[in-house]
Amino acid sequence: MHHASRAYRWFLGMNYVILTLLALLCLFPIVNILAISFSSSDAVKAGSVTFWPVDFTLSSYKYILENQQFLNSFGTSLLRVVLGVATNLIFTILVAYPLSKEAAKFRSRTFYAWIFVFTMLFSGGLIPGYLIVKEAGLLDSIWALILPGAVPIFNVLLMLNFFRGLPKELEEAAWMDGAGHFRTLWSIYLPISLPSIATITLFAMVGHWNAWFDGMIYMKSPEGYPLATYLQSMLQQVTMIQSEMMTLEDATLLSQVSDRTTQASQIFLSVIPILLVYPFLQRYFVHGLVVGSVKG
Repeated sequence: MHHASRAYRWFLGMNYVILTLLALLCLFPIVNILAISFSSSDAVKAGSVTFWPVDFTLSSYKYILENQQFLNSFGTSLLRVVLGVATNLIFTILVAYPLSKEAAKFRSRTFYAWIFVFTMLFSGGLIPGYLIVKEAGLLDSIWALILPGAVPIFNVLLMLNFFRGLPKELEEAAWMDGAGHFRTLWSIYLPISLPSIATITLFAMVGHWNAWFDGMIYMKSPEGYPLATYLQSMLQQVTMIQSEMMTLEDATLLSQVSDRTTQASQIFLSVIPILLVYPFLQRYFVHGLVVGSVKG
């Protein structure tokens, strides 16, 4: 029986220690934001909040949940993620499948592949993009946030390379059984491509959820802002919260809510959807890509 050497055990131990420290470094900012969101404004202004709430209060979350603008932005982001991820997946798969074929089966493959790669290296710029969205009548609509990035080329390349690595015997067997391209794609390629699909799904979700600049230029009014754009505008206009709070009648809420506690609450609430979805996609990353699909 093989026994690990002492040096190898030390090496594994140091790896665990270093990775644990790196994980804590990534976790500390989130814990700090969470502690600030549950602390009173006086404690936050005094700088006494680190990783544990001081003068625990739910006033910031109460204020946020009563803020209709935040709720509208949150709903807009959810709708954008659902429509955007579905659009990205459909176009990514439909583009990657034909480009994964050999030149003998798809003679124009190289030409079209270079066209897509060209768009990764060069873009038309902000003004032409805005004019296209405007002339298409998409301004101030949810589709202005989705259609300009409907075909993420990086995800296409990932999916293309994954398709090219699948055993050719699977496709040949499907063709012998009379299956066409769409049947082969639906019944053969997609079921064994779950790890790759989960990866590009996570990339698309995070991209749509965190995108803020397109909402600022394509939405005419703040009522149509997605959540990331709304948070960005709030961070740039911290005095707006204070001016709105002057209309509140509850003196206790006025004393416990500030711009920092409210921002921390909004930031923490904005990361919850990704944190809830990620564990369900994580399990696909560790599975074998093609296990037992072809027997020798």
